Amino acid sequence: MEQVNELETAILSRANRLAVEYRERAEHSRDNIMQEAHKRLHLREEREVLLAKSKAERTFRRQVQANELKLQKEMDHLRWNLVIAVQQQLREQVTELVAEETTYLPLLKQLIAAAAHSFERTELTATFNTRDRDRLLPIWDNFYQDAVPDKTITLATSTINTIGGVIISSNDGLIRFNNTFEGREERLASQLHQTILERLFPAGTVQDNLSSIR
Repeated sequence: MEQVNELETAILSRANRLAVEYRERAEHSRDNIMQEAHKRLHLREEREVLLAKSKAERTFRRQVQANELKLQKEMDHLRWNLVIAVQQQLREQVTELVAEETTYLPLLKQLIAAAAHSFERTELTATFNTRDRDRLLPIWDNFYQDAVPDKTITLATSTINTIGGVIISSNDGLIRFNNTFEGREERLASQLHQTILERLFPAGTVQDNLSSIR
């Protein structure tokens, strides 16, 4: 009977130790699980924060790019308006120039000569606006022969709408050289536009202004 009691005691003691051991293992496993869960939660929070930051940065960059594009558009519009204003002032100055005969007529003679010399033909026709034709009609032969003595240039009866200058053409009208101010302005449009921009906006000015607002 005593041995049975000892066996029961040993079994109970063993069961108790096992229970304690498994409880400790369970607590250790629970702690590990909690730590892993905490780590996963922390990593998830970090990822969410990084994603939020990344999204915020992308949104900010898009806003900055949109503002830069808007500003660039406004700058382009401003530049274009300034170029148009300069060109308009240029035409106004040309209008004043053609009104002054002592300055304009020598220039007109050069325009006639430059256009006429581009032709191999010797018989040509010159067309002017109404004001210039009326000016030149009484002095035409002497006027053009002083500039182009090797050609015969007839003064056209028709007129053109121009600030000033001349259109020289072959008598059959198949070949013409537009040496009016508008014609020269059209041929020089690209160079004129570039020159105005370079004077209005020195190199780097627009880009520096954009960079300064970033």
